[in-house]
Amino acid sequence: MSTSGPRPPAIDARLPLHRKRLRRPLDSIIIHFDYDAFYASVVEAETPSLRTRPLAIQQKQIVVTCNYEARRRGLYKLQLIKEAKQICPDVVIVLGEDLTRFRNASKELYAFLRSFSWNSRCERLGFDEVWMDVTDMVDHNLELLNQTDWTSSFFCLSKTDPSIGFAFDASKVAGQTYPEQVDTSSGKSGQSPFRVFVPGAELESEKNHTCTAGISTNKLLTKLVGSIHKPNDQTTLFPPYNSEDGQDNVTSFIDSHEVGKIPGIGFKIAQKLRALVLQSPAGFVQGLVYGGTKEKVLVGDVRKVPDIGPEALEHILGGAGAPHGIGAKTYGLLSGVDDSEVGQARDVPTQISLEDSYIRLDTISEVKKQLLLLSGSLLRRMHADLLEEDEDVLASVKTITDTAEPSELRIKRWMAFPKTLRLTTRPRPPQNSDGSRNRSFARTSRSGPMPNFVFNLKDDVDTLAERLVAEALLRLFRRLHPEKSGWNLSLVNVAATNMVDAASEKGGVGRDISKMFKRQDRVLKDFQVTESDDSLQVVPRPEYEMMDATVGDTNIHRLSDTRGGSEDLPTPSQEATFATQGHWESEDDDMLDEDGYACDECGAVMPLFAMGAHARWHSHS
Repeated sequence: MSTSGPRPPAIDARLPLHRKRLRRPLDSIIIHFDYDAFYASVVEAETPSLRTRPLAIQQKQIVVTCNYEARRRGLYKLQLIKEAKQICPDVVIVLGEDLTRFRNASKELYAFLRSFSWNSRCERLGFDEVWMDVTDMVDHNLELLNQTDWTSSFFCLSKTDPSIGFAFDASKVAGQTYPEQVDTSSGKSGQSPFRVFVPGAELESEKNHTCTAGISTNKLLTKLVGSIHKPNDQTTLFPPYNSEDGQDNVTSFIDSHEVGKIPGIGFKIAQKLRALVLQSPAGFVQGLVYGGTKEKVLVGDVRKVPDIGPEALEHILGGAGAPHGIGAKTYGLLSGVDDSEVGQARDVPTQISLEDSYIRLDTISEVKKQLLLLSGSLLRRMHADLLEEDEDVLASVKTITDTAEPSELRIKRWMAFPKTLRLTTRPRPPQNSDGSRNRSFARTSRSGPMPNFVFNLKDDVDTLAERLVAEALLRLFRRLHPEKSGWNLSLVNVAATNMVDAASEKGGVGRDISKMFKRQDRVLKDFQVTESDDSLQVVPRPEYEMMDATVGDTNIHRLSDTRGGSEDLPTPSQEATFATQGHWESEDDDMLDEDGYACDECGAVMPLFAMGAHARWHSHS
């Protein structure tokens, strides 16, 4: 039997045996991948000689991350560059303001991990984290497990081709476990009945990156357990997952974490939980940039509070502005319960967000300058992440002429449309009488519809950015800060959110039916039936004839002056979808009806649904 294909590392998969008899739901086997020192690793992959040297990535005057050699010498995240150079004079510092190289590497690694998935449940978090649901892969290989000889087992990497895979010894534990010594059904400490394999090792051999993996039954536990053994290792959280006396592995594991380290529990909730245990607010560590606390409160400490439970936490954490059910949600996270599913793999991000922090930002002229920089970066990100070449248009254009240069045929289309533009700021608290400032991490946001002109591919990014600031972002800013002065911002964030997939033949929110007809015409063009005086004849259609009104003549250069078909704008079905998805993120409803859609040729303003018919009218006039 062939052993072709990548050979990722093994993880323990004894978990499915316990699904039926435990109270905690164990419906999934999930792996969390965390790329080790990702930003530094990207630079090291470009320059391998840096792997053995202390390396730090700089943004502004701060070390945003560093490799493990630098950490071994005393450097750490969010350290001042000046201090890092004093501690480690030979540190190599690389500027990381431009995220293009990191974004591209993240996409490549995500595509690699996604290629192993059978069910397409592969969800990315930021640049350097990925969840995979491998339940179907585990179940399939459990059925194929050699029950008579675990040492001679075979793992299938393909559910359609049983020859793709590799032999492995299923009688040994793979990687690390929590707890470190486990009592398995085989009666031997440190062993388990079988193991499964997931992608990971090939990241180092093929992609020059390493990762740390956590394996459990939900996203929360996988993220936490994978952090125990770093870097380049994997850890499985072993059953039992529940017991009547509370001595299960999940409880002991969760209880040892500080409340602020639990994913899903934000800073404000963590502070309330600390105050609940300490009976006073937790003090901040002096000088720490992002606000650590002096007193560490563990999850186990919260659990020991008398009469603690979902109802008590709802009373403590609820109130004005708090979501309904916050108590039950928080209690579940403190108990290791996370019902969220691993999301389906996506070709486009769910949102695009750019932000920057400032020592002092307190004048409207400087705000305009920073908004312009952020807007330009946002639009470039949208072009990089949401545009693709329209292959159908290219195929049609190539039938017109064979003399056009390749650059003239590169027609772009939007894969998705962000429907919402969001502006977020973080005001810096005013000074106290003694000159100090209270720490605050509160952000305020306003949102409105994304202006239609940002999808125009004819204008350059700088022009669009200026218009976006003048016509949208400044209005949102004045809603956040109606006073003309007196504010001082420490952070500004601009985001394109509420992403809707563009019309496509594969489905999506707005299926582009014109493509279906266009392909039908191409397939059937050799069999078109026409009637003449003599008889019925089969006549091929002219090769230059096309469905799209935007490509109505044979002048190839006109293609760059058009919208490129219905896929360059949201379709009516996409608009209707948003009408049923809920409200906008703010109450800026008066902005919803401001943007009509203007025709590029005559300037007429009309609703979106009329644009297609109007374009066809131009093509025949």
